[in-house]
Amino acid sequence: MLARAFLREHAARLAAEMPERYAGVDLASYTELEARRRDAVTRLEAKRSRRNELTAIREKPSPERIAEMKALKEEIRSLEEETASADSALAEIEARVPNAPDASVPRGKDESANREERRVGTPRPFAFAPKPHWEIGEALGILDFDRAAKIAGARFSLQFGAGAALERALAAFMLDLHTREHGYTEVLPPFMVNADSLFGTGQLPKFEEELFRAGDYYLIPTAEVPVTNIHRDEVVEASRLPIRYVAGTPCFRAEAGAAGRDTRGLIRLHQFDKVELVCFSRPEESFDALERLTGHAEEVLRRLGLPYRVVSLSTGDLGFGSAKTYDIEVWLPGQDTYREISSCSNFTDFQARRANIRFRPSESEKPEFVHTLNGSGLAVGRTIVAILENYQREDGSVEIPAPLAPYMGGSTEIRRG
Repeated sequence: MLARAFLREHAARLAAEMPERYAGVDLASYTELEARRRDAVTRLEAKRSRRNELTAIREKPSPERIAEMKALKEEIRSLEEETASADSALAEIEARVPNAPDASVPRGKDESANREERRVGTPRPFAFAPKPHWEIGEALGILDFDRAAKIAGARFSLQFGAGAALERALAAFMLDLHTREHGYTEVLPPFMVNADSLFGTGQLPKFEEELFRAGDYYLIPTAEVPVTNIHRDEVVEASRLPIRYVAGTPCFRAEAGAAGRDTRGLIRLHQFDKVELVCFSRPEESFDALERLTGHAEEVLRRLGLPYRVVSLSTGDLGFGSAKTYDIEVWLPGQDTYREISSCSNFTDFQARRANIRFRPSESEKPEFVHTLNGSGLAVGRTIVAILENYQREDGSVEIPAPLAPYMGGSTEIRRG
């Protein structure tokens, strides 16, 4: 969340300059309420000061002094209640205020204002009309969406044989790359978390409808949640920064509001696997860390020979907690478009403030909030989509990218068994 001092100074500017991001938050009411709270605190401190003056008098209290002390007691109690009520109301608003975008973020009302940063790789030409992945997978007998719907419902998948092996191979390949070459520490976190963890990373209270709940716990929408909360309410050693974790986990999303979108295939499911990169950084280093983290996610696509582009999200398309986000979009010839396969974000101190994650710059200095970053490295199901569509052959078989062959028992292709 944003610091109260920052909102006091900038709330009006944010609302005026970026309505595309802040229209859903009543920052005008926040400013008025915060001013009333400061006035109540000033009056409360004056009353307490006067009470201390009267209490310090040693002589026998006069009837007037007794009456004033009694009045002060009631006035202090009333002002304390007023201040506490204002604090509660301010905190409720603050929990729903999005992070302030970095100055480098493109301005615009929606994704149409996103800025393409670069394209890497050239889409391969096909001598035939390329098919979408759901047709390829069903024809090969490795994807079955009808039986998945029978078992669980819409937006679930069922994978057989080489399809299941490819899912496992990709996750292992990504984890090995990030741990052995990029310096991340692998973590296997809980797949269920409490409400405090979701508040810390910004999913609660604003996005509760997107979550699956099981009693007092929530299924994780991404490994970002449990991994970021590893250091909740801690002061980490400055010498450890940057801290880099990677986790491969299932993810669960209700996809509320996604009716009619990506109803076929593996793009938008209630359950999917993802390899997540999480970084804790010194504030002055976090934007350089974002470039590195994004590059680590890109390296997966480069190794697999998949064409992609990197896009900077605009202020109107930026996620709730992010100060800057790069989306990595992979080319899908069967759908003739680029689709998101990773989203890499710098949250600055937004999550750290909510989760109380700090570091001490030096022994003589007070603790400061770290900056947190995360990104998909990558979404496993969407990588399968990209492989099936980019490596499909006219006879219906699919070539396996060379880096994955060792993880697939030496197999170099997928054919119908």
